[in-house]
Amino acid sequence: MRIIKATLEHLDLLTPMFVKYREFYGQLPYPDSSRSFLEKRLKRDESVIYLALPDDDDSKLLGFCQLYPSYSSLSLKRVWILNDIYVAEDSRRMLVADHLMREAKKMAKETNAVRMRVSTSADNEVAHKTYESIGFREDNEFKSYILPINQD
Repeated sequence: MRIIKATLEHLDLLTPMFVKYREFYGQLPYPDSSRSFLEKRLKRDESVIYLALPDDDDSKLLGFCQLYPSYSSLSLKRVWILNDIYVAEDSRRMLVADHLMREAKKMAKETNAVRMRVSTSADNEVAHKTYESIGFREDNEFKSYILPINQD
């Protein structure tokens, strides 16, 4: 398995899996809007996307993760938000998510980030164990809130 950083050339490969990821979370597919969203993130350098590919096949995507940059005013350093991670159903139990997150962690270290953050549903035990296996720990110090702004 290889982990590579996505570029605009990977949009045709990435978009169908990104659509499946959105559907997994109950969103409508919107393939054109999804592709446009990914294209904007990559063109504007607003996210980093890693792709997991088999060693011998550039046309098959095993999984992906997308990270967004943020910053900590207290530490005066960068923070990376692991916003999206998805593994194809036929590639699960192959440590794809583990490889993707390890590459993300490496990039976070290389960019002198103070930490990475991730959120997942409270009942997603598989994700909890996966995150903890590479060093994430539950944040018991801060409680998170959201403020819905636009529901379209």
